[in-house]
Amino acid sequence: MVSLTSITFHTWSGKVDFLLRVIGFAVDLANVWSFPYLCYKNGGGAFLVPYCIMLVVGGIPFYMEALAFRQFNSKGAITCWGRLVPLLKGIGYAVVLIAFYVDFYYNVVIAWAFRYFFACFTTMLPWTTCDNPWNTPHCRAFDANISYTFDNMFGLLDSIETTNWCVIIAEQFGRDCIQGYNNTWYCTAAQEYFNRAILEVHEREGFHDLGTIKWDIAFCLLVVFLICYFCSWKGITTSGKVVWFTAFPYAVIFLSLVHCSVSFCCTIAGIGVTLPTEFFAITQTRVWVDAATQVFFCLGPGFGVLLAYATYNKYHNNVYKDAFFTSVINSATWFGCAGVIFTVLGYMARLGTQVTQQVATEGPGLVFIVYPAAIATMPGTTFWALIFFMMLLTLGLDWSFGGTEAIITALSDEFPPIGRNREFFVASLFTLYFFVGLATCTWGGFYFFHLLDRYAAGYSIFLSCCHRYHAVICWYGTDRFCEDIKDMIGFPGGIYWSVCWSFVAPIFLMFIIAYGLIGYLVWSFRTYVYPTWANALGWAIATSSVRSFPFHAIFPFLTTKGSFVCSFSFMFCGWLTLVPFFGPISGRLLDADFDPIQRECALVWSTTTGARLGQCSDFTGFGSKYIFANTLWE
Repeated sequence: MVSLTSITFHTWSGKVDFLLRVIGFAVDLANVWSFPYLCYKNGGGAFLVPYCIMLVVGGIPFYMEALAFRQFNSKGAITCWGRLVPLLKGIGYAVVLIAFYVDFYYNVVIAWAFRYFFACFTTMLPWTTCDNPWNTPHCRAFDANISYTFDNMFGLLDSIETTNWCVIIAEQFGRDCIQGYNNTWYCTAAQEYFNRAILEVHEREGFHDLGTIKWDIAFCLLVVFLICYFCSWKGITTSGKVVWFTAFPYAVIFLSLVHCSVSFCCTIAGIGVTLPTEFFAITQTRVWVDAATQVFFCLGPGFGVLLAYATYNKYHNNVYKDAFFTSVINSATWFGCAGVIFTVLGYMARLGTQVTQQVATEGPGLVFIVYPAAIATMPGTTFWALIFFMMLLTLGLDWSFGGTEAIITALSDEFPPIGRNREFFVASLFTLYFFVGLATCTWGGFYFFHLLDRYAAGYSIFLSCCHRYHAVICWYGTDRFCEDIKDMIGFPGGIYWSVCWSFVAPIFLMFIIAYGLIGYLVWSFRTYVYPTWANALGWAIATSSVRSFPFHAIFPFLTTKGSFVCSFSFMFCGWLTLVPFFGPISGRLLDADFDPIQRECALVWSTTTGARLGQCSDFTGFGSKYIFANTLWE
């Protein structure tokens, strides 16, 4: 007989630990540069209308479903799906693979932030002058006494070939790129520092020509993985405390940047210049797709991180409050981030007199070119540069912790030896990450980064969420899910959740997927078009996680012992075939309660999972009607 006291439950030491981890994960670097760009591209302030609507009808329901389902069953991404519906166990493997691929390249962005952070410890910031070895004759340091025309000066993706482009455009207007007079097209010092000193992408021609490793970036990447290892090797007992440093200071630093930005003259006027409000934009389909996609990636319900974090919640934790609170905090952060970005752009517009229609762009250039260029014009340049890049480091590390925890939690529950040797597994995982990540530290590494960023976590996330939605809402049932929530927190919610989960959420996902596939174009990097084999490699990466769906449905069905009826019933219903409820809690389950088919399926389940079926006794605590999902009690 197994008693409750013999089972060890790992939970957060406090509610704040969980909230900080969730907020720190959602407020990541990619969203810092994507949200302001989407606002600029899609009608300015008018973009907030479709964003808020998509947040309410799609984002929060998906977010709530991810938190509640995992808190209820208290298992990793692989194990919980295998016990709910074994046919859909591939969902868990897909989530793990997606997090695995993203970790390959995401950490190099943190390494860039480290490289900038180390560069701040000088008397003169290197991206403020044009007399460095990497600069070209077309470089111009920002001078408030000269009126410039900024034509896409802040774009990374549109600035790699700025020198040649600059000459071509200038010749058309009868001007010289290298003369420093009014209305001159030029390359900024911040652009050339990032493109030619940090990336050195000008040294290579494309994805097929990566070149040699940049050891300064490789060293920074090694530092990132060492920090991640010592913060993750003991699980939530260490990472739950580290988050107090990585998540809380970001808010303080962010507020400091806001204070600095709004202290400039003509701030409101500057925002009006760079971020006009065009309400007609909300009549376009593309704007709503961008809003839905941004909501989805901001909250991150498809990465498996939220599911891993919710696993360590207490059973009766109020998941409703968590979902609403963290969603509001995350959205407010993006609004504030966009405000800061456009405040600074407005300030620079005031100094530079003229700004064209493309001063903001998507990609790392927004944080590695725009803000460094703006910081160079502020009083106390070095101080603001240090705290800005410290903020980037904490944001990036929070996401990295989450991605790693999603993988470890899922694999530890499915393969217990991994959990018992967590330190060794985490070390092996980060070692693999580092050696693969060296490809992004080469001269042409940004081509590799750009490809992974496009394919590793795009359509595969949406498809995995579609399968997850189908398993929980369609297979398990909305009514049943609401009853499970009621057992956890005392009330099931209202019609809002039922309508969103049953009707609005699937439309939300299919809308994004269909529009994205219809508008698909061969991937390119400015003027460089990726060759066919590179796009094929990208699709192979994207579909590798999706291929786990049929593989983990067909293979277990063919290898499951027992009659065809039992195998079919077990694979399609799993734990639901054995008992009328699925969850982490044990009630009273007697051997006599099974009908003949259930009895045979129970024996198949015990053979498949290694558990043993015997007599169950009364089991108190948590809730009376649920069977503990770790094993069948003997």
